[in-house]
Amino acid sequence: MRYLVASALLLLASQTAVAQTSKTRRLADGHPDLQGTYDVATLTPLERPLNAPAVYTKEQARKIETAAALRREAGDQSIKGERTAPPKGGDGSVGAAGNVGGYNSGWLDPGSALNVVNGEIRSSIVVDPQDGRVPPVSAKARERNLSAAARYRPTSDQQENTNDPGLERAPGAYDDPERRPLGERCLLGFGSTSGPPALPDYFYNNLHQIVQTPNSVMILTEMVHDARIVRMNAQHLPKNIRLWMGDSVGRWEGDTLVVDTTNFTNKTRFRGSTENLHVVERFSRIDDKTLLYRFTVEDPDTWNRPWTGEYAWPATDGKIYEYACHEANYALTDILKGARLREKERASR
Repeated sequence: MRYLVASALLLLASQTAVAQTSKTRRLADGHPDLQGTYDVATLTPLERPLNAPAVYTKEQARKIETAAALRREAGDQSIKGERTAPPKGGDGSVGAAGNVGGYNSGWLDPGSALNVVNGEIRSSIVVDPQDGRVPPVSAKARERNLSAAARYRPTSDQQENTNDPGLERAPGAYDDPERRPLGERCLLGFGSTSGPPALPDYFYNNLHQIVQTPNSVMILTEMVHDARIVRMNAQHLPKNIRLWMGDSVGRWEGDTLVVDTTNFTNKTRFRGSTENLHVVERFSRIDDKTLLYRFTVEDPDTWNRPWTGEYAWPATDGKIYEYACHEANYALTDILKGARLREKERASR
């Protein structure tokens, strides 16, 4: 259904006349035209690195970007065909399933430059608190999140001693089809790429597309093809209706599009937050080729205070291609078959 709505919005947007002003490109309704495709890849992390300044000098930025380019160059090297096989179950490293034989980094796009806002080379996306760090979670939230994390630990049955110690260290959630993460099942973008708040994933598929009509705004995310529909000048849905990406309602404040999102589900806990998460996003034009994306996150059940971030969205001529990851792929079926085979092997010992 969301794809039908998104298609309809694309058609409506193509029929919307565009008026030009001396400063801001506007649609026929007089509001700024925010439409376009934006590449949000950046080296700027969500939180400020320890001991880093709020704003880098050009020399500091050059060193960081050069180091990233060198890492990328090294990672782009072809994988040797005669390399030895990785240890059974992986080598324990994060990413690529424990280095069991993934691709080189040539297919990744984690960004090559730091983000610049108001001429400042920012060291973090978070701007409030002033230390550039997400506020600590409350004691109640820590207890809640520790309990939730227990769902991802191996069960006692999975921890029993076998001849496959490497396999037995795998998180429990990845051995249970009912507990596998939504992003891993290709149901929702990894991390918070689709938002709200919409954040870089520092991985690949960094594009977002905005399609705008007087009554609705669509924000399409390349990663896992999430399409979020913002209903303009509407009331929020009843509290008993909960959505993975929340219920987004938009309004204009001058030339800024303000999107207010509530009604999250407890299945998508942004940084351990609750279903009472409240996110306010602000989209405005810096120039004809750049948007400023600013957001404020609030959840009294998780953080003792709201926190805010912002970063620039540069326009791109790049195309959003199909992200052909979907729940009907072979991975889950093959993993379940493997688990049944291991059970059969154990029973025969």
